[in-house]
Amino acid sequence: MTKAIMIQGAGSNVGKSIIVAGLARVFSRRGLSVAPFKPQNMSNNAAVTMDGGEIGRAQALQARAAGLDAIVDMNPVLLKPETDTGAQVIVQGQRFGTIKARDYGRYKQQLLPKVLQSFHRLAARHDLILVEGAGSPAEINLRDGDIANMGFAQAADIPVILVGDIDRGGVIAQMVGTFSVLNIPDRKRINSFIINKFRGDPALFDAGVQAIVERCGWAPLGVLPWFADAWKLPAEDVMDITGTSDGSWKIAVPRLNRIANFDDLDPLSNEPGIHVDLIEPGRALPGDADLVLIPGTKNTIADLADFRANGWDIDLAAHLRRGGHVLGICGGFQMLGHVISDPDGIEGHPATVPGLGLLDVETLMQEEKQLGLVKATFGPSKTALSGYEIHMGETTGPDCERGWLQIDGHPAGAASGDGKVRGCYLHGLFTSDRFRQVFLQQLGHESSAIGYEDSIDATLNALADHLEMHLDIDALLAQAGEIVPA
Repeated sequence: MTKAIMIQGAGSNVGKSIIVAGLARVFSRRGLSVAPFKPQNMSNNAAVTMDGGEIGRAQALQARAAGLDAIVDMNPVLLKPETDTGAQVIVQGQRFGTIKARDYGRYKQQLLPKVLQSFHRLAARHDLILVEGAGSPAEINLRDGDIANMGFAQAADIPVILVGDIDRGGVIAQMVGTFSVLNIPDRKRINSFIINKFRGDPALFDAGVQAIVERCGWAPLGVLPWFADAWKLPAEDVMDITGTSDGSWKIAVPRLNRIANFDDLDPLSNEPGIHVDLIEPGRALPGDADLVLIPGTKNTIADLADFRANGWDIDLAAHLRRGGHVLGICGGFQMLGHVISDPDGIEGHPATVPGLGLLDVETLMQEEKQLGLVKATFGPSKTALSGYEIHMGETTGPDCERGWLQIDGHPAGAASGDGKVRGCYLHGLFTSDRFRQVFLQQLGHESSAIGYEDSIDATLNALADHLEMHLDIDALLAQAGEIVPA
């Protein structure tokens, strides 16, 4: 009989995703067939799955930790914010539509059957399902119709472990406050708790653990010390991007308001000698950058307007005059052209706007999303690389004839005549060690070509060791509930 346990948080960003990834590696090493599941995620950092859809990138990492290929059933509902008030809704890997936040509540109960369908399909193939909640069950204003936290736990009838983040302070209030606002049936679903991100001697929090036990009646599974190597894993939130800050070779990345698929930055952040400098709005692009990388975005036209409002277009022109290089990926590629046309209002209102004019190309937004895993080659050496495409729109023009990648024997991407400005739709290309080495060497950086993929697996193993050392894994597994077949 398949079992399941759900990891929920006393707040956002308490470490649920990384704990689920670590547990997936723990239990897979113990010989269990384990799969991750997140009923609803909100992220513009998506992964393309082997079955041709898209899910949150955190679930793709968790699948990897479990030794599985990522599939759409691992994250059946993905919300990708396009504006401050609306998001593109992905259901079982495919675009469902764009829905205003105020209207989404009406759709959630329509989506619950799809969520449960995906959950039970996973359960039919595995021994253990590790379910990750979203945000916090303490957001009781969202409880009616909920499919992300207690609403799903109730529908699937599975127990819950609550995680609190002590690093941000007030963790006792987080835990006891969550207990106090939950209704009685939801309280009873929580059997135990974990305190995460402790710095120092965990024994110093023994009295704090006891205070939570006395007020909530939950069993403690352990206090997890800060996992210092978490930065080596692909980041779920762009603000978690870190790296070697003392690198002498600088890549400046403007943090677009609707930045998407920023996993392109992870291998570069892990590269010795490179400093990935995430430029916040209001700050100028640095004059000492070697490369300016304009990342993907969920709304190219809106983020292009923000780009100009920050004066980054002026900074970028100065960067090129100094002999710097520019790379645009996906939405960043679209921005580099002369024109972006959206006659059907794919991104909002119908519009045609001038681009940055650094590539002789133009983009036409189209309803159909381009989605797939891709293998490519680079340069005369035919250096192999792989990645994925996930975009709406087609880019054409004379500079596409200088496509610097080859996909299925055809040129892909575009480059300026002097080669200083390049763009492409291929995400994830820097995970390929040899390509990353050759590309950076062309720009003047002697890459060490570290084994990026190997480093991810080594970090997942270290994370699993960390959890095994500090959590009562046997007690955690014993709390998993049996799944009643649909």
